[in-house]
Amino acid sequence: MNPTIELLKSHRSIRKFTDQPVSSALLTTLVEAGQAAATSNHVQAYSVIHVKNPDNRAKIAELAGGQGYVASSGAFLVFCADMKRPTDAAEAAGARVVRGMTEQLLVATIDVSLMAQNMAIAAESEGLGICYIGGVRNNPQAISELLELPEHVYPVFGMCLGYPAHQPDIKPRLPVSAILKADTYRVNQEAVEAFDNTMQDYYQTRKGGNKDARWSTNLAPLFDSKLRPHMRDFLVKRGFEMK
Repeated sequence: MNPTIELLKSHRSIRKFTDQPVSSALLTTLVEAGQAAATSNHVQAYSVIHVKNPDNRAKIAELAGGQGYVASSGAFLVFCADMKRPTDAAEAAGARVVRGMTEQLLVATIDVSLMAQNMAIAAESEGLGICYIGGVRNNPQAISELLELPEHVYPVFGMCLGYPAHQPDIKPRLPVSAILKADTYRVNQEAVEAFDNTMQDYYQTRKGGNKDARWSTNLAPLFDSKLRPHMRDFLVKRGFEMK
């Protein structure tokens, strides 16, 4: 296995960090690596907020669901889908710009996700650990106000960066047979059921806390309670009208 694939397959979320800071030079390098990701039509529809103010980090930790590692990690970043910069630039160049399209929301969200994942891989190659924080969407309006985000920009997720103070077990993934399909979509229920058993074994034997759970049962909150119904209205108010 080549080193790049080995690195990718060794990913784990890190939630405990040492006191060692992430240097400005390294952070700049990581952002440059993120910018090298694919971007739709070279739009580069993203901005990254490095939250340095400790009071703001503490507020975001609480707004994101009480996730203390937002405040304790070596660095904390908020990744934003940004359609303001490219639409303003096109308009200044003389284009008749139409804003608020669903496609623009998709492009910006995909662009920032690709950019962030490049950064995550680059960070791990430098010995850092990362943890994505989707909890910024619990209270996106408050976080937008705290970060002074303008219209046509919204916070998609955060990322904790830092030097790991623990090495949790690598969480298993669905087997390739459940993901990779030939020509047409087919559900491989046997693979899903086998993965349920794999995850049950993982949860019962992992370091740092055991529980009796399966993959399918862990999905329940995502589809019956953690629905974030406020997101559509929030996005419309941000200028993403989804026309």
